[in-house]
Amino acid sequence: MAIPRPDDRAPAAGPMVPQPYRVVRKSRDTADTWTLELEPVDGGRARFRPGQFNMLYAFGTGEVPISISGDPGARGPLVHTVRAVGAATAAVCQAEVGDELGVRGPFGSSWPVSSAEDRDLVIIAGGIGLAPLRPALLAALGRRERFRRLILLYGGRTPEQLLYPEDLDRWGGDGVEVGVTVDTAGDGWNGSVGVVTQLFGGAGLDPARTVAMVCGPEVMMRFAYQGLTSIGVGEADIHISIERNMKCAVTHCGRCQFGPTFACREGPVMRLDEIRPLLEVREL
Repeated sequence: MAIPRPDDRAPAAGPMVPQPYRVVRKSRDTADTWTLELEPVDGGRARFRPGQFNMLYAFGTGEVPISISGDPGARGPLVHTVRAVGAATAAVCQAEVGDELGVRGPFGSSWPVSSAEDRDLVIIAGGIGLAPLRPALLAALGRRERFRRLILLYGGRTPEQLLYPEDLDRWGGDGVEVGVTVDTAGDGWNGSVGVVTQLFGGAGLDPARTVAMVCGPEVMMRFAYQGLTSIGVGEADIHISIERNMKCAVTHCGRCQFGPTFACREGPVMRLDEIRPLLEVREL
């Protein structure tokens, strides 16, 4: 077969063209949340940085931005943890092993894990906000000796809605200081009850050594960074994920515009000193 000339070759797919991926594994995390592992149909390995997201496309339904929740240093499938809250996310969650989904990405900024080396990395998550932070924690565990302390403070609505319970137990044995709390719980819960910020006091945080990464509902993130700054953590050492509604992921549609900022371009991960003036404007 003749080798095609350069001008005969099909043009490379642009950032707006989904690539076919096949579901190779699926597990249920909570009543409305699933973790899917995807591999490209044409082979190869997808690379990403912790905190980045993909646009997942359910054929015939629509497309939705989903953070990558796997280990950035591992060889293997792309991992996404998806909560069914609308038509597109429900369609993604309904995909079974062997089904195909479209994938665009990865897009966006990433958690600056290296900036926490020789310091205390404090990860603060609320609800499904642990999924975008999981790659950062896994990346840090892959080079645990470079960090003084690894601290995870995680809050959920109920014990049944906590993500990755097996990971939480394993991370505690791997040198992560894990604190978990829930808003409400029944008689079978022996842990903390209350908002995630109440875990700060028992964590023994050293403000001068702390690099914090925060993701969760916006009101939770607001109280988290206010609590961190009140004990002396610098705004440049606090990183948050601005989870705004994204549609195109390449700044064409304007759906994720946040003041002068586009969440898909400057975000989703941003330093607090860069984004705090906008976060302080209610309803923006």
